[in-house]
Amino acid sequence: MENKMFCYQCQETAGCTGCTMSGVCGKTPEVANLQDLLVYVTKGLSFVTTKLRAEGKEVSEVVNHMISVNLFTTITNANFDYDSIAQKIEDTINAKEQLLEKLTDKSNLPDAVIWNGDKTQYDEKAKTVGVLSTENEDIRSLRELITYGLKGLAAYSKHANALLKDNEDVDAFLQKALAATLDDSLSVDYLIALTLETGKYGVDGMALLDEANTSTYGNPEITKVDIGVRNNPGILISGHDLKDLEMLLEQTKGTGVDVYTHSEMLPAHYYPFFKKYDNFAGNYGNAWWKQKEEFASFNGPILMTTNCIVPPADSYKDRMFTTGAAGYPGCKHIDAPYGETKDFSEIIEMAKKCDAPTEIERGEIIGGFAHEQVFALADNVVDAVKTGAIKKFVVMAGCDGRAKSREYYTEFAKALPKDTVILTAGCAKYKYNKLNLGDINGIPRVLDAGQCNDSYSLALIALKLKEVFGLNDVNDLPIVYNISWYEQKAVIVLLALLYLGVKNIHLGPTLPAFLSPNVANVLVQNFGIAGITNVEDDISKLI
Repeated sequence: MENKMFCYQCQETAGCTGCTMSGVCGKTPEVANLQDLLVYVTKGLSFVTTKLRAEGKEVSEVVNHMISVNLFTTITNANFDYDSIAQKIEDTINAKEQLLEKLTDKSNLPDAVIWNGDKTQYDEKAKTVGVLSTENEDIRSLRELITYGLKGLAAYSKHANALLKDNEDVDAFLQKALAATLDDSLSVDYLIALTLETGKYGVDGMALLDEANTSTYGNPEITKVDIGVRNNPGILISGHDLKDLEMLLEQTKGTGVDVYTHSEMLPAHYYPFFKKYDNFAGNYGNAWWKQKEEFASFNGPILMTTNCIVPPADSYKDRMFTTGAAGYPGCKHIDAPYGETKDFSEIIEMAKKCDAPTEIERGEIIGGFAHEQVFALADNVVDAVKTGAIKKFVVMAGCDGRAKSREYYTEFAKALPKDTVILTAGCAKYKYNKLNLGDINGIPRVLDAGQCNDSYSLALIALKLKEVFGLNDVNDLPIVYNISWYEQKAVIVLLALLYLGVKNIHLGPTLPAFLSPNVANVLVQNFGIAGITNVEDDISKLI
């Protein structure tokens, strides 16, 4: 029992039931359990902040940011570093103890607030506060569904915070909902309603990040991105944080070092702001799960700004750096408070001594179809729909992953009729964004809106089309949803779509293990959520 864990928050969880001996992602039982404890004490802190607000007292942005980063730290593939997680637990307990002194009503405090053990007690306490500490299967399922949605929301809040954008309402809700998962008196019906409310704030959180990104870097525009390499040494930046990319590009100007994006950082090329950097070279490689081979062939240093870390091979571990919520033992971590500049000089100096990247492919891929760019093309899109040139839009957003079953999405894209257009966001696009699927009247058949958080653009596009065609229900549009998921940011996107009234979403390659049969049935009955089967049958059903 000493090395036992339980985690089922991602799609690849062992046997689609739960990782119990070690994480499929690579995290150890000790790290998995400590992440459970970090979530637990963060719930305790959120309980206190929620009561403070009820008493009319303010909660600082510093505390709001701490809670968001804590949750982001526990997202799949973000942080594998025991010591950094332990430090976050200690900091969270200290912050909670300070805020407790300001609280007038200290009655009925849950254990997550009362407990303030030191580091010698963390491992033992961690074993008692994990997922399985909630005995009722349906309550457990809903608590985890809400918590995972809040982890996704926290990730998007963190990116907006890095650009000095905050939304107190989003932070207050996130903390209220997190605290609610401690309350044993709440019914299944209440938790179902809270799940949908989490989707509402998911929309608000994505809107906050969209406004932060576009007000800082401009609206994404149609862009061809080079996927080859140059002859200069390079730095590869992966993850999602655009502020980190800005700081890195600014510090590498004139150094003879090029910067390449990887995986979810690809859409940075679509923003006008970044096009002024001559050393912003292109995109290297594919989705996150191929990084072991691609990081080895890149030759230069790698900066991981967020989740999507695969435990690094020895061949490049000494040139992998982390920042923000990301962390891996033995990899140098670089950070700075929001609004201050991170010092990436060590990465740049290392890059200068490295060989140029080894070429793994050539060509270009096109993207930049976020909401404003698609709105600019609205007349063309509407004409194509009215004339029958476009019969259906297929939303294939979400995540990529290692499982062989995900080849389904490549085959599905290939099998789609030529009068269909794929709307995508997230790293799921790497399953089909390099296929030659052609265009319809000049409109590419794959419209890439950006990162996973840019699924907000796809929702806005759907709402705009509903308005243009004079429809009362978004589900009357010629849009179908075949979404792949992997981790918790996909959960908040799903909840946001449900809040917006979108029905009949197909979700794969497997349904989440954390959905109990009863909770899954609620989603099936009320929203038409379904799994995938095979390409031929699903094409017939959806198209």
